[in-house]
Amino acid sequence: MTRQYFGTDGIRGTVGQSPITPDFILRLAHAVGRVLKKEESRPTVLIGKDTRISGYMLESALESGFNSAGVDVVLLGPLPTPGVAYLTRAQRASLGVVISASHNPFADNGIKFFSAKGTKLSDTWELAVEAALEEPPVWSQSANLGKTRRLDDAAGRYIEFCKSTFANDLTLKGLKIVVDAAHGAAYHIAPKVFHELGAEVIAMGCAPDGLNINKDVGATHPEALVDAVKTHHADYGIALDGDADRLQMVDSQGRLYNGDELLYLMADHRLNRGDVLPGVVGTLMTNMAVELALKARGVELVRAKVGDRYVLELMESKQWILGGEGSGHLLALDQHTTGDGLISALQVLQACVRSSKSMAQLLSAVSLFPQTLINVRIKPGMDLQSNASLQKVIKDVEKELGDSGRVLIRASGTEPLVRVMVEAKDPDQAQTCAQRIADTLGG
Repeated sequence: MTRQYFGTDGIRGTVGQSPITPDFILRLAHAVGRVLKKEESRPTVLIGKDTRISGYMLESALESGFNSAGVDVVLLGPLPTPGVAYLTRAQRASLGVVISASHNPFADNGIKFFSAKGTKLSDTWELAVEAALEEPPVWSQSANLGKTRRLDDAAGRYIEFCKSTFANDLTLKGLKIVVDAAHGAAYHIAPKVFHELGAEVIAMGCAPDGLNINKDVGATHPEALVDAVKTHHADYGIALDGDADRLQMVDSQGRLYNGDELLYLMADHRLNRGDVLPGVVGTLMTNMAVELALKARGVELVRAKVGDRYVLELMESKQWILGGEGSGHLLALDQHTTGDGLISALQVLQACVRSSKSMAQLLSAVSLFPQTLINVRIKPGMDLQSNASLQKVIKDVEKELGDSGRVLIRASGTEPLVRVMVEAKDPDQAQTCAQRIADTLGG
């Protein structure tokens, strides 16, 4: 059975269009509730959300669907995705539910789930939910309906959890930090975390109106943060996305650091304090400079498919603690069960404070290779592996690049496109080589 509704990160789409409609979301919660009741007689689920205006509607639909299946609900209000994962585990709940479309614009929304352990759920569980969706509902009798209550101090509990991941003997006193919450789920949380650890905080992207989430601010629009850091002569800038599981950072010079660089910095810090770090998980898009810098420290980089779900799966299979991708999804499994923008930022700041070095100094061993990406439209069904001329050009380019570059050819999963990526120390060489491959495909 193939998944009809679940994608790589829950169920997501445009509000008002299938499947993000209140009637479907009610059916979804009812189906999830029935799956949960096969394991325990009286499950409890936590529901958190970001700041989209559609969150109210979808929250009500979820609540009704769960209650109708005899499942109790605890409403958390606006809370980052990793905050829901944490509280699900801390509250010993049966399931955590997040209403969010992450970095997407406000017109989209989605539903994702966390297990009782605060981790992503398996494909098998998602297939069980989809099977339950095909069955007629079984409404609980009145005496067995679920109840709903609100956890009033959800934000405060999560703030304390974030702070607990920062070393007790360190402080952020003396630092001026611009914190951009993308008008999203961390708007009332992120500034407090850094302020309570001693920093002078300048908040931006912390005035949600239901329609402005991710609009021209946050991790997907970091240029706003760069400008703010320069304007306020700040020491650091921190940008989250709408549900605060993604991170970009800026230093006092206005230099932007992406997830690849921050991942290396986190690995380097652990090595410097004597931790055993056999390997780090990146993705097919992780910059080669990071791979080489880790190799020089005796640490293997293994590449997963693009997407934090696949990074996490590979980390768990290898029992490694660090992984992430350039977009800023960073995972430190010795701190949390899922990617967390706030905790990742604290890990970076902890490395800087403890070493009395800037991000630039800590990343002196990493000089990102220029990447050229060309999208080439192809005929539907074209077999890239059997294209002899394409394979020859790829081999020629790889031979030319040697150990100073790499080639990545990826077919789009949704349209007849091939993404040609070439990485090289010389940007002109990357461009020329990528174009050679694209020309062979007809681009």
